[in-house]
Amino acid sequence: MLRAMTTERGTRRRAPAGAAVLREDVTDAIRAAVFEELAAVGFARMSIEGIARRAGVGKTAVYRRWKSKLALVLDLVAAVAAQGMPAPATGSLHGDVRAVLELAAYALRHPVASQVIPDLLVEAARNPEISEAIKAALLDQQQGVAAVVVREAVARGELPEGSDPDRALDLIVGPLYWRLVVVRGELPKGYLDDLAASAVAALKHV
Repeated sequence: MLRAMTTERGTRRRAPAGAAVLREDVTDAIRAAVFEELAAVGFARMSIEGIARRAGVGKTAVYRRWKSKLALVLDLVAAVAAQGMPAPATGSLHGDVRAVLELAAYALRHPVASQVIPDLLVEAARNPEISEAIKAALLDQQQGVAAVVVREAVARGELPEGSDPDRALDLIVGPLYWRLVVVRGELPKGYLDDLAASAVAALKHV
């Protein structure tokens, strides 16, 4: 994106004369429209025309920023991945696991995410580029959170040395993903508390 930038000394550097300055509000509107369009029609049926219409802009505004709908979606997934999920620091393994479940449940129950994620996972099976982007957005950053949770639990003596963060991630988030994304069922009252207790018990006896 060509726009005025701030240097380390705090001075403003102007965009080159004649360069197109892309408005951030338009870019944000297009990104929001992509989420909505994905949820409404899926990646296969999504089009630049539909995105532009939903964003209230012309197709040219989209093509100035992204060369194709694939490039647009990959950029969007990368932006989501960059935001990351903060590692909890509650002071106990149960508290950390419960916090991870709370954040994951919130994300998976979002009305747009609940439609977009399954569709992109289907596309990932056919498209290596989408597969890598989804891996970075959904798996890599969650593995990082799981690694922190396990490392801190080991340091507190709650888990044995050599506990596997990948297995911890499977035990913590796997059942939640199954219920919310695959089965698409509601969470009964107390479900996250029970799941946290079960995951902690399983981790301590693996």
